[in-house]
Amino acid sequence: MKGKTRSWWGWGNTEDAVCGSEREELTRRPAALLPKADLTIHEAPPIEAFGVGASRIKAPDSLAAIVSADVRDRLAHSHGQAFRDVVRALLGALPHVPDLVVRPASEAQVVHVLDWCHDANIAVIPFGGGSSVVGGVEPRVGERYSGVVSLDLTSMDQVLEVDPTSRAALVQAGVLGPHLEEQLRPQGYTLRFFPQSFEFSSLGGWLATRAGGHFATRLTHIDDLAESLRVVTPAGVVESRRLPGSGAGPSPDRMFLGSEGSLGVITQAWVRLQDRPRWRAGASVSFAQYDAGVQAVRALSQSGLDPANCRLLDPMEALINAGSATAVLVLGFESADHPVDAWMERALELCRDHGGTLSEPPRHTDSSARIVRTAAADTWRSSFVRMPYQRDALAAQSMIVETFETACTWDRFDALRAAVHDAAQDAMRQVGAEGVVTCRFTHVYPDGPAPYFGIYAAGRWGRTVEQWDEIKQAVSQALITAGATITHHHAVGRDHRPWYDQQRPDLFAAALQAGKKVLDPAGILNPGAVIDPLQTPGRA
Repeated sequence: MKGKTRSWWGWGNTEDAVCGSEREELTRRPAALLPKADLTIHEAPPIEAFGVGASRIKAPDSLAAIVSADVRDRLAHSHGQAFRDVVRALLGALPHVPDLVVRPASEAQVVHVLDWCHDANIAVIPFGGGSSVVGGVEPRVGERYSGVVSLDLTSMDQVLEVDPTSRAALVQAGVLGPHLEEQLRPQGYTLRFFPQSFEFSSLGGWLATRAGGHFATRLTHIDDLAESLRVVTPAGVVESRRLPGSGAGPSPDRMFLGSEGSLGVITQAWVRLQDRPRWRAGASVSFAQYDAGVQAVRALSQSGLDPANCRLLDPMEALINAGSATAVLVLGFESADHPVDAWMERALELCRDHGGTLSEPPRHTDSSARIVRTAAADTWRSSFVRMPYQRDALAAQSMIVETFETACTWDRFDALRAAVHDAAQDAMRQVGAEGVVTCRFTHVYPDGPAPYFGIYAAGRWGRTVEQWDEIKQAVSQALITAGATITHHHAVGRDHRPWYDQQRPDLFAAALQAGKKVLDPAGILNPGAVIDPLQTPGRA
């Protein structure tokens, strides 16, 4: 990331944007799949075109050194990285812009910022790495606040302590994925947590959103890796005790994991580390029938083998992202302690029991410096890393390219998949967007999968946000009606609130509100994300 420029409107670095032959090849895919698509390329407008006004608020002199009112900085902190965020930026329509961006370099400065904002009735939006895809970092807070601050902790990015005996580390919350791994690598450790947003998301963001990593089974969520949290709230500091486990009442960590900065700002955490893997094995298994692949993955998830990768792509997903005409299972094992040949062989036996075939034998290595991939897996992995950049490029060509991720029990999957497919196709017809629906498993558990549904549709430039919103509403309601979750790992934010409110029990919602009243009595922390602030006398 050194020497590169972060895009203010889209994903990642400007130097890594899709261009040249990659763009030509990318354009050929929707042209072949959806021949009526208008694939004219639209460029982002200049920053001056947004007409961003002056800040409505002024920070105390004691905070001046960590405050930015730069328009580019404010625009970059005005949105996340969802499809609708990217398209609105391309259209020059970002109506909610923070007044200031504040980058504290210490916990004491975080306390100072929250004290100031509490007293001045200023909303505080914790930004993390800005990779939210659910409106979680957008300063869409209403009119009751005198201003809005985007709180960016990326200056707090150090591993403060490593406990090799317990194999854990105390880490500041603002560290981005690559820098965290750089600091752990010399001692032979890894957090082993690699979401697709890894390069541009922070530890604090992962914790605050209950993020899911790349690995498909066992320790899939950041929850599993959190040993202790330290959280600054307007009412004071909360720090949980470091323990491997405890039965002492409800866990304080569980209150803040997934709270998305609405209850407090996570400043540091003790996290459980892993030894860096030495042995790896990888294979790609094809299934002529998708349902057979589903049954194979269920058998794998209930076998106790715990593969590191167990991603089943349906035929359409495999065709678009891996060039295969059949369902493909990308399967992998790794270990720091022992060779994994026997685990892979047993997994392949299970796959063959369900009609799985291999076009090439599995690959095994004994080297921590190499990643094992088969040809199909290598194609898919490369596509996985480039997906966000390619999504932006297609969004600029009027394509609607976005996802729904969820989880359900195995007994409900067939009905869920049918419901999502029907709801998406019907919504696409209603909005006049011809397209396809794909499905892949990102994570699997003994009692159910985490399906990741993709939408690839030809939209109309200037209307793709509205078209997507209609599709999203239809599919989101289908998820809840079918008994699935509105999100497995993308969080709630503001965009998922209507369906999260249906999913969570009413009494639990009331308990959350009571907790917010104690921790954030003025209701300044990320208003509208996860839970609404109570009306405070004199602040309505």
